[in-house]
Amino acid sequence: MANKKSKVLIIYTGGTIGMIQDPHTGELKPFDFNTLTGQIPELKKFDIDLSSISFKKPIDSSNMHPDVWIELVNMIKTNYNKVDGFVILHGSDTMSYTASALSFMLQNLNKPIVLTGSQLPIGIIRTDGKENLITAIEIAATKHKEQSVVKEVCIYFEYKLYRGNRTIKYNSQHFDAFKSPNYPALAEAGINIDYNSHALFKPEPGKTLVIHTKLDNDIAVLKLFPGISKKITQSILQTKGIKAVIMETFGAGNATTQAWFIEELQKTIERGVVVLNITQCLEGEVVQGKYETSSQLKRIGVIGGGDLTFEAAITKLMYLLGKGLKGKQLTKELQQNIAGELTVN
Repeated sequence: MANKKSKVLIIYTGGTIGMIQDPHTGELKPFDFNTLTGQIPELKKFDIDLSSISFKKPIDSSNMHPDVWIELVNMIKTNYNKVDGFVILHGSDTMSYTASALSFMLQNLNKPIVLTGSQLPIGIIRTDGKENLITAIEIAATKHKEQSVVKEVCIYFEYKLYRGNRTIKYNSQHFDAFKSPNYPALAEAGINIDYNSHALFKPEPGKTLVIHTKLDNDIAVLKLFPGISKKITQSILQTKGIKAVIMETFGAGNATTQAWFIEELQKTIERGVVVLNITQCLEGEVVQGKYETSSQLKRIGVIGGGDLTFEAAITKLMYLLGKGLKGKQLTKELQQNIAGELTVN
């Protein structure tokens, strides 16, 4: 619970959490967030000043798009000095992408942005949405010595708070839908909310919020599998207009050493296209050169992605390409930790 009355803005983008069942038709439809306390009367017990805004047309998270991220960032910018924290209600399917994108688009955050949602609509008796929303609001409002405890973009789901750009959605059937494979939870909610202070992002003090709204999605994805053919590989790498390729490799960054494959990658890199190597494994990291099967990748200029999730890799590239970076400067920025997304040894 916040020590002093805090202001929290809830932004509803769409998703399962904001749905109620029509008693006459049985259909699910978005509820009016102006009547939020009617749906969740527990919120009245908070000493928190709550307000909410909703997208004019709530979207299914499968339709999430960089244009929506830009809209969200502008909403946050408009209200940044009016509130102490934000809760974004979002469909779970692409929540990790949105959380990752916002972490790059909003630099020097000193307030929490907590994304949450649910696996069951908030109007269903057994919904997980109420607990997720109540605790997300409490986290967004919590301060210590007049400073927000959390100062980053996070996801709260099923009693755990995660760094947003470290998460993946790994389960569509259970309430614990998210994992943070390579980074510890930021907090765990039980009788109390226990914060992991060592894991929380610590921004440089005194800096003001800087937003970035230019994103470039000219990115291709090459997911390797045993027996991938030359023609398919060529069709991806030779896609007209691409500026970067995310290559999902085996284990610690390994790929076939067939001559044609290495040659195609090398030609792609020589054209000025960045190739970023991330692992298909849910846990662990890319270490190019650890095995012979990744040494050639390193030699020809493939960039090791460390322990980046796919979601963080794709949005980080959109952000950096949107800044107009290329060549050595882009390579350098990809390997730097910008928003807590990457473990730098």
